[in-house]
Amino acid sequence: MKILVLGSGAREHAIITALLREGDAHEIVAAPGNAGIAADVPTVQLDAEDPHAVAEYALSENVQFVVIGPEAPLVAGVADALRTRGIPVFGPGKKAAALEGSKSFAKRIMEAAGVPTGRAANASTLAEAEATLAEYGAPYVVKADGLAAGKGVLVTTDLAEATAHAAHWLQHGEVLIEEFLEGEEVSLFLLSDGHSVAPLSPAQDYKRLADGDEGPNTGGMGAYSPLPWLDERFGSEKAFVDEVIDTIALPTVRQLAAEGTPFIGLLYCGLILTEKGIRVIEFNARFGDPETQVVLPRLETPLSGLLLAAATGTLGEHPRPVFGDQVGVTVVLASENYPGSPVTGRVITGLENTTGLEGVSVMHAATDRDGEVIRATGGRVLSVVATAGDFATARDRVYGALAGIHLENSQHRTDIAARVAGVPDAAGAASGTDGASS
Repeated sequence: MKILVLGSGAREHAIITALLREGDAHEIVAAPGNAGIAADVPTVQLDAEDPHAVAEYALSENVQFVVIGPEAPLVAGVADALRTRGIPVFGPGKKAAALEGSKSFAKRIMEAAGVPTGRAANASTLAEAEATLAEYGAPYVVKADGLAAGKGVLVTTDLAEATAHAAHWLQHGEVLIEEFLEGEEVSLFLLSDGHSVAPLSPAQDYKRLADGDEGPNTGGMGAYSPLPWLDERFGSEKAFVDEVIDTIALPTVRQLAAEGTPFIGLLYCGLILTEKGIRVIEFNARFGDPETQVVLPRLETPLSGLLLAAATGTLGEHPRPVFGDQVGVTVVLASENYPGSPVTGRVITGLENTTGLEGVSVMHAATDRDGEVIRATGGRVLSVVATAGDFATARDRVYGALAGIHLENSQHRTDIAARVAGVPDAAGAASGTDGASS
């Protein structure tokens, strides 16, 4: 097939890398891509959030399948524009993408479907927000209702800080005040064709900026997969996944279908394992970043077939995706001042030092090329990934690779997957709700 992948981040780089593992079966084009993606496949300067422009390009260039990476094109209705022109697309339509684009919509769907989640209340005025904050008590969880690039969520014990966060985002729309949930967080991706689902392997990501889960929420600073500790609590990864499918994923997909908004694409379940059971923190309508970078390298089933089956309504005819025994760890290299106002334009050096390192790959997130120079163009710049037979080796590989890369005043966490690797006194358990959009 000729496949168009929309997006410019490390998630899209990981998707393209997985597709390229299938050999020369496909012609892959990315729009708009980044420096790392452009080194692997052709890129085109196309506005990925413009439904008309994307559809016209796909028609004129005989694109046979489109994979939408980020959330913004989904919420903009790009998938709808492609489907009405008969082009298969992996990604939900605008109405179904509101599962991510509107947290209040997601909460309504969960309530209608009987999906376990925390209490939440919408606020359209500061007085309403203050009243709910007082009712729920600390710790306070305040979320912007719409897309906020991972910056719309605040979890704090400081009432003044929570109130100020609500006041800021109320200028852009409603906010959601949520009950604080405590426990281990898990990210689970499920492919959906609108009526059935197929699970990928669970991952855990680290939303807080600094070691020990300190600092502000981010889009994600690292991740690992699989989660060996699920065996202790649920008996096996499969038992955990089956419970999520039965109590969360299928009820949600069926509710959306019943409302005439079938969900076709990737249902991201952001989960927390509380003392009372599995609860949903959030849904996203696409692959999560950085979890994609550790899940897809472990996937043995060809990715293109799974994505196309979801897009064409034939997912139920396929067996569950198969994953290898290797583990994956990724650590994000971020610019100075991320997640606030990241410093951009700085030169990245040392990438050549990672070439040929066993089990190591570098997914570009926010880069461009100026001649022979590669520069950082955003907050999360690179996602360094390592696979191995065990977490200790994977960690050694990923941090060894990071040591050879230089970006002035960059920052990264040093405790990703430390606990599962057996690092003594490891913090970084990624526990407690933060619910930031990945």
